[in-house]
Amino acid sequence: MLPDINKKLSTSAKSMKRSAIREILKLLKNPEIISFAGGLPSPDSFPIKEIKEITSMVLDTQGASALQYGTTEGDPDLREMLLKRHNDQGLSVSHENLAISTGSQQALDILSKIFIDRGDCVICGLPSYLGGLSAFSIYGAQLQGIPFDEYGMRTDELEKTLKKLHKENQKVKFIYVIPDFQNPAGITMPGSRRKEILKIASKYDLLIIEDSPYRDIRFEGKEQKLMYEIDTEGRVITLFTFSKILAPGFRLAWLLGNPEIIDKFLMAKQSADLCSPVLVQKIVAEYMKRGLLDKNLVNTIRLYKSRRDHMLSCFEKYMPEGVKWTKPEGGLFLFITLPENMNADELLNLAIEKNVAFVKGSAFYCNDCGKNTMRINFSYCDEDTITKGVERLAGVIKEFMN
Repeated sequence: MLPDINKKLSTSAKSMKRSAIREILKLLKNPEIISFAGGLPSPDSFPIKEIKEITSMVLDTQGASALQYGTTEGDPDLREMLLKRHNDQGLSVSHENLAISTGSQQALDILSKIFIDRGDCVICGLPSYLGGLSAFSIYGAQLQGIPFDEYGMRTDELEKTLKKLHKENQKVKFIYVIPDFQNPAGITMPGSRRKEILKIASKYDLLIIEDSPYRDIRFEGKEQKLMYEIDTEGRVITLFTFSKILAPGFRLAWLLGNPEIIDKFLMAKQSADLCSPVLVQKIVAEYMKRGLLDKNLVNTIRLYKSRRDHMLSCFEKYMPEGVKWTKPEGGLFLFITLPENMNADELLNLAIEKNVAFVKGSAFYCNDCGKNTMRINFSYCDEDTITKGVERLAGVIKEFMN
């Protein structure tokens, strides 16, 4: 007789939910479906030729060490290249401030493991990245959402929420933000708002997790300082990834934080995977040494800006009155808001029938709101496909309105 697995599951396992994004992607095996659902970089941005040549060179010259276990901290050459990159950008960071992770999702999971006890509160945006919400929830966090305005997380609402939680003796551990081209909303937080959130974090003695996967993919506008750079108290932990600026298949990311936090992170990572893949780290280190990362980023930015511009023009042409959308200065996503009486959760089924897909916005809200919103990816599809997809999506919305 098979055991009843449900009786054996941990509290954490019982709280797990399937990713709305991953479940949608499973449905999209039909090549006729145009998908704006995944957070997928364009394969046209992948430097396959260069990676192929570098991989061969690394195996020829460092094969034995590249195929061996490595240190939990990360490959020394890659760490040096990352430190050089950050210091060249004006950050003052050292080896004690940096750790390599196997994707930024692993970093979110490990940070949740080392900071969250069941019942602790975590502050996040309304909306916020689904992968972050999932990681925090699995460890028993109570998610407290803060509404957005055009500049991101509203600090008046943040202050009001923290006062309320303090009076109720609720323990709050950290604030989770995505300041640059926020996923899913596409909003960039101005420097003044970042400083306000840092000030509030200091007042209530909170950490800040600054998720920054898209920062280097800026099309226009003024670059804002990282919250990590503004921070003078060691409260900010900033996550970066190669998934959006090089290739997601590498599953390689890194984070910056104060030495005490990095030390705890590495201790927890040892029980997760011992070390991130050494071969991949050595390939990326050599890629950076040759100056190819920034060179390829120029092409990626040009490509994504063209696709964003084209999608925005298609929205202007085809979307019915009453539909609104954000106009991000970079990144991979924009966010659509439908009239309040419309339900994008229900609209999604009709859209898939009409061979177009998106991610329902409610998946990014921790308070079961956002039913009239949807996230749209503009980086993956070429311009002809974008045109067809927006036509289909606009047609579905019009049909749903009637």
